[in-house]
Amino acid sequence: MTKMKKLSLLLFGFIFLIGCRKEPFVNPPVSVNENLKISTSVGIKLESQFVTSEVAMNVKTETSQTVTIKIFDIANRVVSKSTSDVKSGDNILKVYTSALPSSAYRIGLFDSAGNLLGITDFNKL
Repeated sequence: MTKMKKLSLLLFGFIFLIGCRKEPFVNPPVSVNENLKISTSVGIKLESQFVTSEVAMNVKTETSQTVTIKIFDIANRVVSKSTSDVKSGDNILKVYTSALPSSAYRIGLFDSAGNLLGITDFNKL
């Protein structure tokens, strides 16, 4: 084999190995509009305090985990409950409220141990 062929094969192999190298997975940053920004490291914030059928919500945590989101009525009874897997940092989720009657509500964010991470109020129109 000629020197040129060996060099070409070596170069091709090197490029192939570099091209096939798996990059570590990095979560892209979530774009958060001004209405959903949370200044603390943990919390919950709704895009609007006045809701018709759905509203965007930012859930912010320090670690990736499964969280529980509970909606409480004015008598502090749970009227809706769901779980979501979130990553550390900002997580934009949707809250669907069309099944709820018009009233005032409170929405709480809980970790897997049941600890309250954040709470906020909203009015269903």
